[in-house]
Amino acid sequence: MHQLSNMTESTLVYSTEIGRIKAQKEPVQRPKGDGVVRIQKQTSGRKGAGVSVITGLDLSDDELKKLAEKENILSDIQVTEISKYPDVLNIQSSQDDEKITEEVLETVTIATDNLVQMRETEGNKISEDLLKRLNIINKKVEEIAKLSTGLIEEYVVKLEERINEILKNQEIDKTRLAQEVVIYADKCSIEEEVTRLNSHISQFKNLLNSNEAIGKKLDFIIQEMNRETNTIGSKANNLEITNGVIDIKTEIENIREQVQNIE
Repeated sequence: MHQLSNMTESTLVYSTEIGRIKAQKEPVQRPKGDGVVRIQKQTSGRKGAGVSVITGLDLSDDELKKLAEKENILSDIQVTEISKYPDVLNIQSSQDDEKITEEVLETVTIATDNLVQMRETEGNKISEDLLKRLNIINKKVEEIAKLSTGLIEEYVVKLEERINEILKNQEIDKTRLAQEVVIYADKCSIEEEVTRLNSHISQFKNLLNSNEAIGKKLDFIIQEMNRETNTIGSKANNLEITNGVIDIKTEIENIREQVQNIE
């Protein structure tokens, strides 16, 4: 039989009969007792329940298992059970508590500063967008106000033409005509609505420069702006004014969605 072994060690590594030979690991040896059997009664930390602790038994594993079976001692104790006994497992922090507190506070401070900066940036962007849309509304209101000033004159001309067609050569009652003009002017006048709408726009812009919570106030102003715009639309007897009202309501809705993000 041919055998190969390491030149520096006597461990057999190969044999022509069985091939490569794996090195045998030395079995883990359990520490032997000192031969002196000691029995101790322990009650500390056990809520009055005494436990007998026996040490120094120079027995093999099999003998210890037999002893455990005889004395009804569990031989498969889990780590979680061992950890329940006092002074068995001690967890100690390797860092100073003050240092940990300092690091936590530093991290929280940085996170808070970043959050505040992010919210300020977002707030500035929202404010710019709202001002842009308010300026569009303001411009549309001015256009509607100019268009409304000529509505009464147009109505008077059309009313006289209609009366002439009906009466033909008969004389027109100027007093009656004036009364009809006054009634029409009262129905289609949007001067008050335009004035209130401009006031709401001004209040909205002033609140954007405030440092207090303005979300609910802005939401209320938006509702008032929408109501005045609807009134203008209901009084409008002109296609251009109606189109202007639609544009204003579109911008108001966009502003309302943005206001939901403001506290």
